[in-house]
Amino acid sequence: MATGFLTPDQAVAAGGRLGDCGAGQLCLWEKPQFKGERLTFELADTDIESCVVLPKGFTADAYANHTGRPVTLYQSAECASTGDFHTHPDGSYTPESAYQVRAFKIWER
Repeated sequence: MATGFLTPDQAVAAGGRLGDCGAGQLCLWEKPQFKGERLTFELADTDIESCVVLPKGFTADAYANHTGRPVTLYQSAECASTGDFHTHPDGSYTPESAYQVRAFKIWER
């Protein structure tokens, strides 16, 4: 069970594999270790500092942030701070979340 994010070098050094996620994207996988269905959000198509709710029935358990900006991932589907949430820097990988992600916000730098 992972409790935070890893840089690409840390993930590879730990024997993990990185999820495929392009520049300007936030990628979310339904299963740990970047497996299962993947959703990809483009920075160019996503409102900055707005709560983006994942599609009904989809929760993310692994993610990669390549947006060029910090991203907060929320357990709450309303981006509420009553559940778990963490902010991840650009270039970070999380092979296994400590909670099921249901929404996110991309922040200005």
